[in-house]
Amino acid sequence: MYRIIFAIGGFLLFRTIWGFLIGLFIGGFFDVDQKRKGARGSGMNSEDLFSFYQSRSSNLDIITMLMALSASVMKADGKVLRSELNYVKSFFQTQFGGRFHANHLQVLKRFLDSNTIPLEQICQDIKYRMQPEVRLQLIHYLFGIAKADGVVSNSEISQIQRISALLGIPPIEFDSIKNMFYRNVDSDYKILGINSNATDEELKKAYRKMAIKFHPDKVASMGEEYLKGAKEKFQQIQEAYEAIKKERGLK
Repeated sequence: MYRIIFAIGGFLLFRTIWGFLIGLFIGGFFDVDQKRKGARGSGMNSEDLFSFYQSRSSNLDIITMLMALSASVMKADGKVLRSELNYVKSFFQTQFGGRFHANHLQVLKRFLDSNTIPLEQICQDIKYRMQPEVRLQLIHYLFGIAKADGVVSNSEISQIQRISALLGIPPIEFDSIKNMFYRNVDSDYKILGINSNATDEELKKAYRKMAIKFHPDKVASMGEEYLKGAKEKFQQIQEAYEAIKKERGLK
C-alpha cells in the first residue's frame, strides 16, 4: 500500500521515472522494513555485504544498487580495467549529476574488493523495487560496461545472463540486447527475437513488436543516459530489420 502511495506522490512531485522509483523505494521501506531487519556486521562475506547494501539502498541510494551490479560484471573476467571504470563514472556523472560523488566510488570499490557479491539477494531486491522497463535498461547498461574495452568476453556474457535471469527478464529479451553488443551470423534475427527460418510475415510482425517495445518514448523521462541507450537499441532494431530485408530481397 505504501509503495503505491509514495510512487504516485514521487512521480507527481518530480515528473520523472526516478521520482516514481524513489517513491517506490520509500514505500517499500515502510512495507518491508520489519521483514528485512537483520544483524549488521563489518566483514566482507556475502551476508555482511548484503547487509551493507541494504543499509544504503534502504536509504534510497539508487546508485548503490547499480554499483553492486556494475562490480559483478567488472569482476567477471578476473580483471577490472580502467576503461570499464571510466565507463561507469561517465554513466553516473551524466545520469545523476551532483548526486554522484566520490563516496559512491568507495562503494564500488567495496563491492570490487569483496570475495563474493550476493547477487541473488540484491537482484531479488531490485526486481521487487524496479519496473520491467527499468530492469531492461540495466541489462543494456551492464553490456556497455562489458563492451568498454572493445570486447565482450564469454565470462561477462554469462554473468550478465545470470543477472538478467535473476531480474526476471525473459531470455528472448536478453538475447535481443546481447546481440546488440555481441554479434554473429544470426544476430540480426536474434535482435528481433526470431530465428532465421521465420517467414516474411513473422519477420514484419517481430519488427513491429520490438520497435514498439524499445521505442525511446518508453523511457523518455528516465534521464539522458537511459534515453541514449534506448535510441541505440531502437536504431539497431531498425538496422537489423533492414539487413534481413536486403538479404531476402524484400521492399
